[in-house]
Amino acid sequence: MAHQAAPTHDPRVAADPFADLGELPERVNIAQFLPRLAAREPAKLAVRVAKGPPDALKFDDISYAELDRRSDAIAGGLVRRGLQRGDRVCVFVKPGIDLIAVTFGLLKAAAVPVLIDPGMGREALLSCVERMQPKAFVGIPRTHALRKLFRKRFRTVQLTLTVGKRLFWGGPTLDRLLAEHDDRPVLADTLASDEAAILFTSGSTGPAKGVVYTHGMFHAQVLALKRLYAFGADETDAACFPLFALFSPALEMTCVFPELDPSKPASCDPARVVAAIKRTSATSTFGSPAIWRRVVPWCLEHGVELPTLRRVLIAGAPVPPSLVEGFHRVLAPNSDVHTPYGATESLPVSSIAGREIIEVAAERSAAGAGTCVGRPAPGIDLRIIRVTDQPIAKWSDELELSAGEIGEITVLGPVVTHQYKFEPRHTAAAKLDHAGRVRHRIGDLGYLDADGRLWFLGRKSHRLETANGMLPTVGVEGIFNTHPRVHRSALVGVGPAGGERPYLWVEPTPDEFPANASAEQRFANELREHAGKHPAASVVEGFLFHRGFPVDVRHNAKIHRDNLKREAEARLA
Repeated sequence: MAHQAAPTHDPRVAADPFADLGELPERVNIAQFLPRLAAREPAKLAVRVAKGPPDALKFDDISYAELDRRSDAIAGGLVRRGLQRGDRVCVFVKPGIDLIAVTFGLLKAAAVPVLIDPGMGREALLSCVERMQPKAFVGIPRTHALRKLFRKRFRTVQLTLTVGKRLFWGGPTLDRLLAEHDDRPVLADTLASDEAAILFTSGSTGPAKGVVYTHGMFHAQVLALKRLYAFGADETDAACFPLFALFSPALEMTCVFPELDPSKPASCDPARVVAAIKRTSATSTFGSPAIWRRVVPWCLEHGVELPTLRRVLIAGAPVPPSLVEGFHRVLAPNSDVHTPYGATESLPVSSIAGREIIEVAAERSAAGAGTCVGRPAPGIDLRIIRVTDQPIAKWSDELELSAGEIGEITVLGPVVTHQYKFEPRHTAAAKLDHAGRVRHRIGDLGYLDADGRLWFLGRKSHRLETANGMLPTVGVEGIFNTHPRVHRSALVGVGPAGGERPYLWVEPTPDEFPANASAEQRFANELREHAGKHPAASVVEGFLFHRGFPVDVRHNAKIHRDNLKREAEARLA
């Protein structure tokens, strides 16, 4: 078992997880990969942005040489206007060429891009901006209008850049910076420990928080991803999750942006996603389950295969084995689906291939074992600790649980972030000192099996505290999710902690929503019969039906269970 093997986890003889990825440089700027590749292969396409209907698809393209020049122009122009090393810069730019160029320009200048999900809602977004105290702001016109409308929230902003047409505010436009470029390269000399970016959590399980990444952490992520998935320099990535596109230069890939709204991935047009993959002969793609729940059925219905894809990465929420099986029917025989597990604070943590899911894990998941998310990624020291909602200052061996015991998942390694910016209370709740290094508490429940695989059982904050003890959510849901009429389910507790009664919300598949109370009862009886042979399912006291679960913006897949709990309590009152 991975967490008991003395060479990995005994602190007296431990192999250093930081050494597992090879030698990590003391000085590194994650933007360095862009000029290196531009010098070696200047004509190679860096970014392609799909636009138009599938039968008349066109692309906006940029080469690595031009992307390098464009990012230099942005870095140089902003530095001349007062941008300094370490300045935080809020970035609100649509996925595409400008987003990649702006981000790399800021990294080259040793500024710190702050990336906040614009779909989280106006008030939450404004709160995030205000907490970050940015010196600069880069955005499309409507975000600048928002900045002018809520001046107090943006009071620290001294420098602006408009991507698009400037209206009634000052500052240069992106076009002006590009026009005045003098071709001087920019690449700040940064330490691995220097802040590189602040990426916000989705806010799906608590307030959105700004996660501090260093240049060294990004570098370690690149190494881990290469080790896990063997990305090649000849590859093209269909970026269905925009932030992953920022890794493309480091992975030497061409990045393709299919035409979809990143704030509403579950509403994507599958034909447009498929057209972008096929027209560019994409070899890799990364997206949330919500996207592939639309794309895979569309492919099967239309007899479409995706033979160029070598790997599909799916993350953001538990991935049902049925989705993996469906994908295998449209991929080439030697290709596979992979489900990396992690969090904004640490990625990747673990990974499992689709064929292992089908051969080893699917039957156990259907019986209530949870979702298997594979073995720890390179450089990750993963341990399960006893469940507590209290902060833990220092590691103690007494915290660690044995194989098979359910607890909170914790990780240590070079990709693990150390703090939330300006959030000492949240940092203290999620981080602990482990022999001088930072161990992160992911906030998820799980356990390690006898073969060292990690099984995910849901968020710690979503657990039920019943009269019979703690009850995680995902294991029970996995039993009912295999019913053919169930799209997904969510276990919630009705009543106070310590006496919560388990109820299961069910979102039926299209056209299967029960028409009346009698139909609801028949559906509930079907579910009872379906799960009857699994003891874990017997805890459910009743069933509630929902036409569409509230979900997170980023992946459209993480269920807002707190909302469903309140709705259940109101309905059953």
